[in-house]
Amino acid sequence: MVRPVIRIAAVAFACMLAGAALAKGGHGGGHGGGHGGGHGGGHHGGGHFRGHGGGHAHGGGHHRGMRFTTGARRGGPNFGQIRNAAIRPANFRNALNASAFRNGRLISNPAARAQLAAAAALAGWSGASSGWWQHPGGGYGWVGPLFWPFAYNDLYDYTIWGDGLGFWGYGYPDIYAGIFGPYGYDRLSAYLPQQPQGRRRARSAPLDQLCGSDRRAIVGLPIDQIAAAVQPTDAQGAALDALGNASIDAAALIRTSCPTQAAATAPGRLAAMQQRVEAMQKAADLVQPALETFYGSLNDEQKARFNALADDQRRATASTNASGSSVQTCSASAAFDWPGAMIEERLRPSDTQRAALQVLQDTSAKVSASLKAACEPNDVMTPPARMAAIRKRLDVMLDGIKSVRAALDDFYATLNDEQKAQFEAIGPRRMS
Repeated sequence: MVRPVIRIAAVAFACMLAGAALAKGGHGGGHGGGHGGGHGGGHHGGGHFRGHGGGHAHGGGHHRGMRFTTGARRGGPNFGQIRNAAIRPANFRNALNASAFRNGRLISNPAARAQLAAAAALAGWSGASSGWWQHPGGGYGWVGPLFWPFAYNDLYDYTIWGDGLGFWGYGYPDIYAGIFGPYGYDRLSAYLPQQPQGRRRARSAPLDQLCGSDRRAIVGLPIDQIAAAVQPTDAQGAALDALGNASIDAAALIRTSCPTQAAATAPGRLAAMQQRVEAMQKAADLVQPALETFYGSLNDEQKARFNALADDQRRATASTNASGSSVQTCSASAAFDWPGAMIEERLRPSDTQRAALQVLQDTSAKVSASLKAACEPNDVMTPPARMAAIRKRLDVMLDGIKSVRAALDDFYATLNDEQKAQFEAIGPRRMS
């Protein structure tokens, strides 16, 4: 029998799924180093709000009705040096420590986020250096019951800085890993905030540690850095304020989309994927029109300076972190070949079940092809164009998830309890 769904408190998911750009450091660390770790880490912990004397927002200061003001600061440190600071392996030796996930310098670096996700994803497998569901960039789309950690960071990293390492690493292999989930019941339970009988499991990764025990301000787009680059007029500053507020709302929307339970079955995992991508779509819909309005208000010289942020970032990445460029090929490796022989051996399907399984396999192949065809475009040179590319990619992903989910539901409904248990054991068995 498949074990029942595991109930998980929503607070346990909050920080990591919201983008986890919630730096613990205070203002004493200086601009960039304290909140967000530079331009990849957000807009300096909330930017500047009207009505607060140009001061910085603290704690949970982000909520509806509050407004950015971009006039207080026009310059800053070398954000490329902060965001692309060398990643030291020592930072990940105890990556499950809550402070590691609140470290702004680490979270602002896409390669560091990938390593943090990898450490958390493999926490239950002592000595494992990688898992079969790993992304080409080194990260993981599934970290225990979590799908798409650091989602909002990935969205704005690509939109503003042109860094697609995180965002374009997602595709068909994540759907495949949703069907054949790598975590069994015992592995999933290791991510629960409380361990049974008060005991701590070795190498466990409870979600309250991954997310942090408190709720800090949600970090949005790097408004201060954009303002420093384009030097907006008052009218343009108002449009930039609106973009900043839209980004805050978008991050909050993704945060509130966190699931309240971890599914131990394939249909439940695909349902969680669908919910997550739908939230990301809505977040993009909040930011996209505000970004287009602000960008449209700029003159040609200002647009060029805004566009150059991504060029500067690519040069900084190339000089400080050779692995920082996008490595997504949109092609699934042999690790994601359909396990037909294993399914036949473990399930012994009937003719009816075999027919439904074939539909699922054919549907998965079509979705894999469609996601490969909609791979990262090469001609997106502006932030609005990259945001449009994000929105299109999320559409294709959602369509694929829905198609595979429908076929999976039909197949799963034909299985008895023993066959379901055997099906769920396929993914975890690959790590043994």
